[in-house]
Amino acid sequence: MKLRTLGDSGLRVPPLCFGCNVFGWTVDEPTAFALLDACMDAGVNFLDTADVYSAWAPGNSGGESESVIGNWMKKRGNRAKVIVATKVGMKMAPDRRGLSKKYILSAVEDSLRRLQTDYIDLYQSHEDDPETPPEETLGAFDELVRTGKVRLIGASNFSAERLAVAIGISREHGFPVYRSLQPRYNLYHRDEFEAELEALCLKEKIGVITYSSLASGFLTGKYRSKADLGKSPRGARAEEKFNERGYRILEALDRIASEYDSTPTTVALAWLMARPSVTAPIVSATSLVQLTALIESMKLDLNSDNVRSLDLASEWKQSRPLLEG
Repeated sequence: MKLRTLGDSGLRVPPLCFGCNVFGWTVDEPTAFALLDACMDAGVNFLDTADVYSAWAPGNSGGESESVIGNWMKKRGNRAKVIVATKVGMKMAPDRRGLSKKYILSAVEDSLRRLQTDYIDLYQSHEDDPETPPEETLGAFDELVRTGKVRLIGASNFSAERLAVAIGISREHGFPVYRSLQPRYNLYHRDEFEAELEALCLKEKIGVITYSSLASGFLTGKYRSKADLGKSPRGARAEEKFNERGYRILEALDRIASEYDSTPTTVALAWLMARPSVTAPIVSATSLVQLTALIESMKLDLNSDNVRSLDLASEWKQSRPLLEG
């Protein structure tokens, strides 16, 4: 497996990042351990989590995912072999949210404790905080990098304008620069990233790790009609995609998957990996069977004709109105 460099950070990562948002939600700790072991066996040592995962699950308050990863790393004794990316900023409680210096310095200690480590490889602003001056946020990250608690910083869910502002402030003050961006990006949702963010990331050599890489399961082919929406807790998110453009994308994925004796899941991820701007798609799995198709994507090199076919099938500038059926 050929490693990739995360932007111009010097950090070498696999072309796939395993998303741990399902831990403590649809995946219990024993299953999580089995999934993480399989990831490591396949060379996928890049793990994405956040302090807020999985606060939305009944009985949870956040931090569950980090705690599972921490328990696993301690039991396996493999911290030095794992690249841990976590995030801060989304609402954990009414008084635990945002990107103020005070909150970041407190939240990072909680994450370090749950992860049972003394450093975080990639610490990310989970979302922009318009109420906090970027100078304050980046100053907090500067302190964490200087003290060795954080190696690199990244951003998630930032607009191109705000990301550019943050980069300028970091350079002006000598603060750490956001080395990665985590945007929603996949064959179905292309416009949000491609409109402005992609060019900025290429220009500034910012690594891109995409979330919702399979469009909440839609690109796996699991959902073919509204009758399929009950197959997963995320099924409702696929309903908006039952339109002419969505079906064009699925048809192209099916055709190309058949050509390679592969699956729509594998092909959709291989398309992302073929994008010059993308470092590694983030993907989650709840079973070892699901994980196999994800890992296979690292071995699939789409030819230029197939990449072009998927580009055309998913062309967002020509998207059409939703259908009722």
